[in-house]
Amino acid sequence: MQHDAHAHDMHHGHEGHDGHEGHDAHGAHTGHTGPGKVSWSMAAQATLHCLTGCAIGEVLGMVIGTALGWGNVQTMILAIVLAFFFGYAFTLRGVLKAGVGFRTAFRVALAADTLSITVMELIDNGVLALWPGAMDAHLADAMFWGVLAFALFAAFLITTPVNKWMIGRGKGHAVVHQYHH
Repeated sequence: MQHDAHAHDMHHGHEGHDGHEGHDAHGAHTGHTGPGKVSWSMAAQATLHCLTGCAIGEVLGMVIGTALGWGNVQTMILAIVLAFFFGYAFTLRGVLKAGVGFRTAFRVALAADTLSITVMELIDNGVLALWPGAMDAHLADAMFWGVLAFALFAAFLITTPVNKWMIGRGKGHAVVHQYHH
């Protein structure tokens, strides 16, 4: 069952936890972190971490797509793919620094960031797609950067409560926190 495979990931920073697969965390996280214990600043930090990777990926995708003379759809797809790549890469780097094996670190990054990046990309690209003229604005236009900044800010505002809810349930960036202590 998939839940059991990730049970140890939900175990938060207790002394002696070494991150090995055999660690039995069943029940150890029950009631450990209730929704009320997750601060907005913790959720905002997790979201900002994610947003940074997404923003780098998106801008890079738009620059590459524009340089290659691609249309809006191809450029947006490249930007989204790179946003996921950089979003995961930022988390992966932090977890690997804690001395965790690549496979475990990769699973942690997927568990931590998939919903967060997906929500962020939906909001961000939704704003860009729906904003009149935004998709046709060039990288040199102030309007492009203004709309992108607004879109990223909107994505941050909407994704932060999602991350707060997930961390409160021992999911999302909660699985990353044990590797940062």
